[in-house]
Amino acid sequence: MLWSSGTTCAVHGCTYKQTQLNDWLKLECFDHKPKSKSECSCQRWYSFHRTPNDDEQTRDNPYPKLFLGYERPPEKRCRFCRRVDRHVTRTGMLTSFDIVLFQRTAMEDHTYSKGPIITCGMTTSPAPERSLSVADVTLKDDADCLLYTGIPLLEFNTLVSRLQGFAPTSSTMPVVDQILLTLMKLRQNFVIADLARRFKRSPGQVSKTLTFWIDVIAEHTKDLIPLLPRETIKATMPQVFQENFSNTTCVTDCTEGVDSITESYSHYYANNTVKYLVAPAPSGIVMFISEAYCGKCSDRFITQNSGFLDHLRAGDEVMGDRGFTIRDLLEERNVRLVLTAFPHKQCQLTNEQVYKILSQTVLISLVPKIDNIRKICAALVNLRGKFFDINDELF
Repeated sequence: MLWSSGTTCAVHGCTYKQTQLNDWLKLECFDHKPKSKSECSCQRWYSFHRTPNDDEQTRDNPYPKLFLGYERPPEKRCRFCRRVDRHVTRTGMLTSFDIVLFQRTAMEDHTYSKGPIITCGMTTSPAPERSLSVADVTLKDDADCLLYTGIPLLEFNTLVSRLQGFAPTSSTMPVVDQILLTLMKLRQNFVIADLARRFKRSPGQVSKTLTFWIDVIAEHTKDLIPLLPRETIKATMPQVFQENFSNTTCVTDCTEGVDSITESYSHYYANNTVKYLVAPAPSGIVMFISEAYCGKCSDRFITQNSGFLDHLRAGDEVMGDRGFTIRDLLEERNVRLVLTAFPHKQCQLTNEQVYKILSQTVLISLVPKIDNIRKICAALVNLRGKFFDINDELF
């Protein structure tokens, strides 16, 4: 019968003791079943040798002592598992690894007792392929990009690359999808729930994305709305202007858009509107766009207070509608006003040329962003007109 004598190894740091050996001897031998390890002829895990007494001095231990001179027995060390031989694939995922199932720290003290490390090979399933972004699926060519953003695909990709560094670090949505979501709202004025479904996000996340990117895009595209010099205006002037209005500097008009502010009610449109002054060059490049004013404001009031007159120089020629009563304001600056009757039905823009958020009702949450929204739309119109090269230093 096995019993414990309380014997322990005298080597400092070793945790071997008779109790552990007795427990091991009770186990069934793998090679000599059903015999136990104490009954079979296999080599024992380890064995103890008594400390020589004074009469049995050896050359290595001329003066034997308990615990080899240490004041107390060494502290026991716990078992631990160690991970070894980790292999990493190009995708950064573990495909196979070996884990040590059981290893005793005491074996570090007795190299002669070390045996083979028991390992378990495990192979994981291959890493899933990276899912495509919404932009990858939606924008296949220029036609798709013009439909959803108002600019060609090359200009859109370049715009994304220029704005990449300003993306919020807290969002898990790809930057290209964040910018596409914002431009789709401006271009087609999709409702928040529609955008949330398209981009697989919550309505709250869509609203936060719009709020953030409208400010960022407006700030970094403002240089796309320049005040062109006269030489550039004449060099890019269409043939019809060269033949009839060769001295025209810009074409002015006040445009109204629907919003949700009760104080901006317009009797002309029977709705709440905002009004702003736009001044494009004869080539169609937007050179000036004012802040938004309530729909009740007159064209003359907006012209006087928007800062547009400060950009005119003596000798300029401004074209406007016959209802644009600002002749005296322009004459004070030695600027000529050319009044024409625009045939509205023939000059209406098609759906492919309009940013619908400017002609449809704007959400209350986006009303504070209306000035930035108009600036972005004007900048994208200029970018589409191929007047600018987006690779120029404009950001």
